[in-house]
Amino acid sequence: MEAIREALRSSTLIKALRAYVERVEKDERIRQNILQAIPFWFAAALVGLVAVLYAAMFGWAEDMALELHKLTGWGIFIIMPVCMIAAWLLVRRFAPGARGSGIPQVIAALEMANADKNANVSRLLSLRIIIIKIISSMLMVLGGTSIGREGPTIQISSAIFLKINALLPSWWPKVSSRNMILTGAAAGLAAAFNTPLGGIVFAVEELSRVHISNFRTAIFTAVIIAGLTAQAVAGSYLFLGLPDTDNSTATAFWGVLLVAAIAGLAGAFSSKLILKILAWKDRFKHVGQHLAYMVAISLVLSAIIHFVSPQSMGSGKEVINDLLFTAEKDVPWYLPLVRIFGPVLSFSSGASGGIFAPALSAGASVGALVASWFNFSPDDINLLVIAGMAAFLTGLTRSPFTSAILVLEMTDRHSLIFHLMAAGMVANLVAYFIDRKSLYEHLKQRFLKDAGFTPAAKLQKDEGDGDENAGESPEAPRP
Repeated sequence: MEAIREALRSSTLIKALRAYVERVEKDERIRQNILQAIPFWFAAALVGLVAVLYAAMFGWAEDMALELHKLTGWGIFIIMPVCMIAAWLLVRRFAPGARGSGIPQVIAALEMANADKNANVSRLLSLRIIIIKIISSMLMVLGGTSIGREGPTIQISSAIFLKINALLPSWWPKVSSRNMILTGAAAGLAAAFNTPLGGIVFAVEELSRVHISNFRTAIFTAVIIAGLTAQAVAGSYLFLGLPDTDNSTATAFWGVLLVAAIAGLAGAFSSKLILKILAWKDRFKHVGQHLAYMVAISLVLSAIIHFVSPQSMGSGKEVINDLLFTAEKDVPWYLPLVRIFGPVLSFSSGASGGIFAPALSAGASVGALVASWFNFSPDDINLLVIAGMAAFLTGLTRSPFTSAILVLEMTDRHSLIFHLMAAGMVANLVAYFIDRKSLYEHLKQRFLKDAGFTPAAKLQKDEGDGDENAGESPEAPRP
């Protein structure tokens, strides 16, 4: 009997010890998760502030470019070449990874981080990249070129997240570089457009190419914090406002499909043209050839602005606002052309600048032009303009759901979700016949090549990034 009692006492003691150990381990996991969450929270708040400041600077530069053109007239033929060459030289000399949009760089950085090539990631995401990206893009806008700020904001945001992660002390629980880059990109897009759902869908569809169930709480938290921070500083706003579409007719849906097909083809064509120009520029052997190209395209863009239409300047947001919120909805036949070729030439310069917002304005002008062929009501025209935005962006990026959700959140027209998804799917289908890959996918390969990273160098990872980076936590933080 005594032996039995002793065994029972021992069993009770073992259970108590086991419960104590489990409680300690649980407390330790909570502590680890909180510590891992802090860098995400801090970086997200910082991204929100930077995005608002960058947007204000960008808007000021666009307004200043228009004023300079009004005051100087022919001066655009001097101002634009000087600004473009200065923007290009800055990137070429100090940060080649800052050229162009920024989204292909983020995608390339994700691929390198996933293959444990983190040393190469700094070529695309760093403090120097942030500084040069902002200065170069500001010069481009001041010169009157057709670029956007959303792609640059995404690259800047990912660089901020990665830098915060690098500054953590050695004893801090590690977070994978890939998770920081991915979350930074989603937070950046959410803050740039004030589209939190769009930021999440963008990260899923365009950046990670995995199912949303593989995403952790961190990405949602970062998007919320970045968006709330931006709203706290700039106020709650819609990127485009609330266009009237409540009285659109059922027959306008066929117009949506036609616009989607045309805008999707135009977006894919723009992508193909950019790639053709970049491939041609790769043959340049001397700096003088690049300078000659910069002077040539700046004079062409200046001529378009001075002789054809000042609406070819800037991101094109004003073009969209005029089409959606004024009674003047007729557009000249050449507006889609200048809104397409302006960003193509600007983007091919090699300086910093995005193509996200210019793509939206190009799609809007296509939608308005197609609407002018028919006897549509103002609400129907607005519907076709909005559909054109989603379709053109899809043709360029091959991300139909991201495009649809972004335009949906920009306009707060939730009743148009089926129209926008249909437009995105049609655009994606027709664009496939021009090129099977998106512009960002092609540009990603160029940045990987510049970094000396080839597909053969990749390490095979489990889908969902569960085993990434030895010594780092595979789980993103759960606040």
